[in-house]
Amino acid sequence: MASGLAKTLLSREVLALACGAMIGWSWVLLTGEWLSRAGTMGTVIAFMIGSSIVILISLAYAELASAMPLAGGEHHYTKRALGYTSSFIASWAVVIAYVTVCVFESAALPTALQYLFPDLGVGLLWSVAGSPVYASLVAVGAIGAALMTFINYVGIRFAAFVQTLMTVLFIAVGLLFFLGVGISEPPASRVPELSQGIVGILGVLVMVPALLVGFDVIPQSAEEINLPPNRIGGLLVISVCLAGGWYIAISLAVGNALSGPELEASTMPTADAMAAVWSSSVLGQVMLLAGVGGILTSWNAFIIGGSRILYALAVSGMIPRVFARLHPKYKTPTVSILAIGGLSMISPLFGREILVWLVDAGSFAIVIAYLFVVVSFLRLRRVEPDMVRPFKVPFGQVVGTIALVLTFGLLLLYLPGSPAALLWPEEWAMLLAAAAVGVIFYFQGPARKS
Repeated sequence: MASGLAKTLLSREVLALACGAMIGWSWVLLTGEWLSRAGTMGTVIAFMIGSSIVILISLAYAELASAMPLAGGEHHYTKRALGYTSSFIASWAVVIAYVTVCVFESAALPTALQYLFPDLGVGLLWSVAGSPVYASLVAVGAIGAALMTFINYVGIRFAAFVQTLMTVLFIAVGLLFFLGVGISEPPASRVPELSQGIVGILGVLVMVPALLVGFDVIPQSAEEINLPPNRIGGLLVISVCLAGGWYIAISLAVGNALSGPELEASTMPTADAMAAVWSSSVLGQVMLLAGVGGILTSWNAFIIGGSRILYALAVSGMIPRVFARLHPKYKTPTVSILAIGGLSMISPLFGREILVWLVDAGSFAIVIAYLFVVVSFLRLRRVEPDMVRPFKVPFGQVVGTIALVLTFGLLLLYLPGSPAALLWPEEWAMLLAAAAVGVIFYFQGPARKS
């Protein structure tokens, strides 16, 4: 499929795009949530299981991305393998997952800055689930959303430069933290190894898909990657391994830097752990700034990915064609970018409590997309064995079948009856509202109506 998208991204930018998307801000904000739910080793176990599942899924993506290096990724794989309706469901699930990440970041940014500047919250508006919402913090989130929208509006090359710079900076700060943990004395009373047994591990495991969503930004932007197709597949798998390793290392480091009471009292445990191991509150603030950098990299990547999946849906006629409109100079899908930016300006109105809800809801949506992609991988292996696959997964049927079983098992964790089920009504309401919009688009899509 020909497109007017600019083909500019190279290897380092592709890795920065994917790793920056997956690592994001959660490693600063939510580490305490993971360790409280599962303990240090319980968190590590959850991430090892979740990362292994996502790596298997990423192998399917890698093969399909190399065979079909088209903007919109999942949209094309599922359409070729499973047809119109399945492609729409999978693509819309990706849209939901990506948009939840973008609105997560716009709510997370004022939370991070309030930790640095405690008096930033001014003008109490209301409370959501006990979390106060201040006018000043809403303004910070909205301004951040406008800035990130502008960065993407003016071209992917500039967005990729910002992504690479921010990713390098927060990785450097993370490495300084690991060094501090290695040379400092551990606390007398460490965080428990296992907090709530299997229930705690499952509570962290259900978050992992949303935390590692981002490798699929690579196939979303495949038409803008200036590399051989087999290299695209390889970089995709490498990025998942790097991000999974990062989360495990951060969890171990925080669990060994703070005591149980310190963890319980902390609102930003990773930053407090950095301050503790170096005995410096300034370095704790530096860690928080690195987290802000993570917000920007994740936000940036998911605006790129989300706008490209909307672009692909519009080009196929599944949603209004206005979403496929490209800027005449910058060659970016401007309407899609502006739509995501507009939604990102709304989420700060719901306060801090919305953050965990968004992670869980986004996880459920992306697992649905993963399930469709793995099924597409297996079907194309069977019905199109001679399709050109520059990156071909060894023992593809075996790998795909294992990935399918594990992904389906992961999906069941979100459903009622599971100890890690999504919350009603908050998280289910988000998903049902997003699904309702998708149903409207499905029945009103230009291609379907014609």
